[in-house]
Amino acid sequence: MRLRKNAMPGPISQPPSLADVATLPELLRWRVRATPTAEAYRHFDAAAGRWISRSWQEIDAEFEHWRRALAAEGFSPGERVAILMPNGIAHVAMDQAALARGLVPVPMHAVDNPDSIAYILADSGALLLFVDTLARWQAITATGQPLDHLKRIVCADAAGLTAADARIVALDRWLAESSGVSAPLTDVAVEPGDLAAIVYTSGTTGRPKGVMLSHGNIVANVKAVAQRIAAVPNDVFLSFLPLSHTFERTGGYYYPIAVGACVAYARSVPQLAEDLKMVRPTVLVSVPRIYERIYALIMQHRAAAGGAERALLDLALAVGGRRFDARQGRGSLSLFDRLAWPLLKRFVADKVLARFGGRLRVAVSGGAPIAEPVIRLFLALGLDILQGYGMTETSPVVSVNTPDDNDPSSVGRVLDGTEVRLGERDELLVRGPGVMLGYWHNPEETRRVKQVDGWLHTGDQARIANGRITITGRIKDILVTSTGEKIAPVDLETAILADPLFEQALVIGEQRPFLTALVVLNTRAWEQEKERLAASGNQGAAAERTALLARIAAAVKAYPSYATPRAVWWTLDPWTIASGLLTPTLKNKRPALERRFAAEIEQIYAKKPVVITST
Repeated sequence: MRLRKNAMPGPISQPPSLADVATLPELLRWRVRATPTAEAYRHFDAAAGRWISRSWQEIDAEFEHWRRALAAEGFSPGERVAILMPNGIAHVAMDQAALARGLVPVPMHAVDNPDSIAYILADSGALLLFVDTLARWQAITATGQPLDHLKRIVCADAAGLTAADARIVALDRWLAESSGVSAPLTDVAVEPGDLAAIVYTSGTTGRPKGVMLSHGNIVANVKAVAQRIAAVPNDVFLSFLPLSHTFERTGGYYYPIAVGACVAYARSVPQLAEDLKMVRPTVLVSVPRIYERIYALIMQHRAAAGGAERALLDLALAVGGRRFDARQGRGSLSLFDRLAWPLLKRFVADKVLARFGGRLRVAVSGGAPIAEPVIRLFLALGLDILQGYGMTETSPVVSVNTPDDNDPSSVGRVLDGTEVRLGERDELLVRGPGVMLGYWHNPEETRRVKQVDGWLHTGDQARIANGRITITGRIKDILVTSTGEKIAPVDLETAILADPLFEQALVIGEQRPFLTALVVLNTRAWEQEKERLAASGNQGAAAERTALLARIAAAVKAYPSYATPRAVWWTLDPWTIASGLLTPTLKNKRPALERRFAAEIEQIYAKKPVVITST
């Protein structure tokens, strides 16, 4: 990586068009210049009780305060700035300030556990941490991880702050201390090959891996997405996925800048249903879980509806499905279909889609596969859900469907400028400008997945037919939850077995909203644990579940919070080779175990996390 300070006075030249943009600071400068008065961002002001809009010109002026405050720290280009904040303008402001100063943002999950966060801070060598609350920082320091390399901790909410640590400063004070400086900032020249982010993703070694993405990686991906999916300046995105996720960073943050669209930041996931109706977005970038939830509500409503209402919904889905297929050139419409649809749209489809605000025209689904019945329901109702494929290591989009070329059984066609091919065991290999530079401080793992000629091993099995990619499975034993998180279950299982209470363990959660641990308990240790619970006045299944989940959480505390199982099923009967549940080398036969306990697993996921005990 090479970064340099620009010795020439005055601003860096403005790119004349998106095609000429080469770095992320250039992308923002170009957008501000192209549409200065257009709406850029929208957020909810709790004090005022209303949504507040800001233009590109206004938001850039606000970002200037952040650039000056960051410049005052005296960091050198290439040094890291960690951001531990929920979605919102403050997160974007720090990201943009860091990029403009030639620094490297390290976005982290706002809900991650302190141990994982402390590890990322240490591994990245970040000099500054932007954190939401002082309490969060105190929880990080309580892990005992030495973090002396941090020179500044900026707290958005520093309630209770004392002078105990001179590195800590409240956000408003940090910004105010540089607000009176009128001298122009010295420009920092950032080049396409320079680091634009280190995004940590779970690895098979149990610790997160830092994916190094350059400005060239991300900008190339943004341009390719813009060529494939044509959002327009009057579009409104509703952002709720974490900005620590590369899918959201590219699809819901940098891409809207490229097309000049507005991004409204949802207040929270629990308030998402209300925010959809208030903001009424036209474009939504989401993981499958949101669509799955609404699909489940629709199916529940259908089950409870009367015969006439159920028949009307079924007719709307049948006619709408034929309309979708005809639009894709895969069928034709009858006269009945043409005459019936306007009424079915008005009385069925529009009412269902009102859950999204009523204006949604494009919904992108990524991060994990979406079940075909789910996507086909929305397509039949007239909502273009576009499934795509990618990974953090590819910046992230590799392929995506489009409204006029949409095969819901596939993840679409590869983006322009990117190559794909199948390797051994039909593994999907990817090469192109979006492929990462490598893993931070991990050359061995980099060499394992990225060949010298640029081909990246994705670990996914696929088939490619007529230019379309269909993902058929995973080569590695990696779980992908319905929220898009990728987790190595063997690492979690190994950690759980470090506790003597557990003899055997299986972690499941593929395409599920949370992880569940199936465990075999040590008989003697479990009797002792139950005696301890009884002595403290805690008895029964609920108390036992709580105790087991607490032991499991303690065992996997070094992993990201989303990797902590939220439900547990247990037994005292060991899994054996003779029963077909273990290999001769005593490894779990995952498919066999999942088949053996299919009923118990389905019962767990049919409701909120509950414990199911075996007799």
